[in-house]
Amino acid sequence: MAEVITMPRLSDTMTDGKVAKWHKKVGDSVKEGDILAEIETDKAVQDFESEINGTLLYIGTEEGGSSPVDSVLAIIGAAGEDISTLIGGNNAEKKSEEPSEEKSAPITQENNTETSTAEIPAGVEVITMPRLSDTMTEGKVAKWHKKVGDAVKEGDILAEIETDKAVQDFESEFNGTLLYVGTEEGGANPVDSVLAIIGPEGTNISGIISGGGKKDSTPKTEISEQKSSNTEAPKADQNENTAVSASSSERVAISPLAKKMAEDKGIDVNVLKGSGENGRIVKKDIEGFTPALNESVTNEPKSSTVAAAPAPVAMNFVQGQDSETPNSQVRNIIAKRLSESKFTAPHYYLIVEINMDKAIEARKEINSLPDTKISFNDMVIKATAMALRKHPQVNSTWNADKIIHHGNINVGVAVAIPDGLVVPVLKNADQMNYNQISAGVKDMAGRAKSKGLKANEMEGSTFSVSNLGMFGIETFTSIINQPNSAILSVGAIIEKPIVKDGQIVVGNTMKLSLACDHRVVDGATGAQFLQTLRTYLEQPLSLLL
Repeated sequence: MAEVITMPRLSDTMTDGKVAKWHKKVGDSVKEGDILAEIETDKAVQDFESEINGTLLYIGTEEGGSSPVDSVLAIIGAAGEDISTLIGGNNAEKKSEEPSEEKSAPITQENNTETSTAEIPAGVEVITMPRLSDTMTEGKVAKWHKKVGDAVKEGDILAEIETDKAVQDFESEFNGTLLYVGTEEGGANPVDSVLAIIGPEGTNISGIISGGGKKDSTPKTEISEQKSSNTEAPKADQNENTAVSASSSERVAISPLAKKMAEDKGIDVNVLKGSGENGRIVKKDIEGFTPALNESVTNEPKSSTVAAAPAPVAMNFVQGQDSETPNSQVRNIIAKRLSESKFTAPHYYLIVEINMDKAIEARKEINSLPDTKISFNDMVIKATAMALRKHPQVNSTWNADKIIHHGNINVGVAVAIPDGLVVPVLKNADQMNYNQISAGVKDMAGRAKSKGLKANEMEGSTFSVSNLGMFGIETFTSIINQPNSAILSVGAIIEKPIVKDGQIVVGNTMKLSLACDHRVVDGATGAQFLQTLRTYLEQPLSLLL
């Protein structure tokens, strides 16, 4: 007997789920415990396991698509089993519900004190500002990938929505024409407010947007301009296509190795044509790249991109002229959370100076091995994770009337991005070797800067490390990344005179600063942690004991 698998509620605030990836396809055999798919919720991406044995007969939500909680996700049963009644019943149920919703569902928009209600014409879909994280109250449209009048297909990226955590692509779930844009590029609106309207081309939606005041003036102007001037439209379309082409090239499919090689060689991956599956850029594409052949191709798109992105100009210094940069959602939430951390957690700081002479020698020997290249930051992360094993109190969290002692050591690594700071997490860092730590940090730091991190990759840290040594900063103190109870600040390695065996010699030292939440970590506990960390860095072989 076939069983219907519904979209699970994976968090208390989840209303719908997006299938980030299917691990099984229709016709595949499925066993209890097999991972069916990766489901992206409003908080993270989670593996979804099958609870039954059988064959995957039907997929109700395609990869990249989203569906409400409790809607049909998949059907599992015996191979060849007739499930037409299950699929037909589901479709019939949807069809019976949709017309009544279309006829009766009102849309209400407020503009100051004005409120209007209108029926939604058949075939028209009102897209509202999605809630992309549990703390999100409003979203900012960082970029529109479609303009009013464009054809839209299910799965097309409509816009980039900036939340309080990151910038995420927002895909269309419907086919049709983009009839209306409720939030202009760079503008912000509350969650559940009207983001866009999609429907059949030429549909009259004035009744829906009439209560929006000024909101409907821009879309109407855009539509009228396209219809009234045939000579100007091709130019506008050409410019728009250039902009869309430039933006979509930023999401180029590329293997991790090819991406790393391109970064090392300074190659712009946006100008490459991939020879791998589905146009994926692979190693041989990087090796065979000839800049001279692509120079003429890259000039025009680059000039178009620069012309379409005047924002950096505002950052230029002009004598006697002030300028402003609106805060991004990421910047606002960073400010909010750092303020909460600073004013709720009683910070204190411990500073220690480490002799790095033996660590320098150890790193040189390690990097002499084939296919190995680690940084001092990798060594600090490894030593920190091992020290946390011996001092679990530092790997704890304050929670009102109790302290939570974490069973895993997950080290968050602070990474600077244009909008501020994100902290991707190395899970179970104490169980990773140097190569794994190095690869993990490089991968996540690279994807953080290109806004490619998943939500679950920035959650679950139990301790954090921030390193400004590469900028020549000798010592600094950080604000604790809550809910962590401590954060380690890593300074630069400085060559200077030191006393060794009663003699003044040239040595290499590095200062570490530990910020602690005094509610969880007492001064003596923090000091003992730093002593252990110092031993691991000054005597690298002790990590093997």
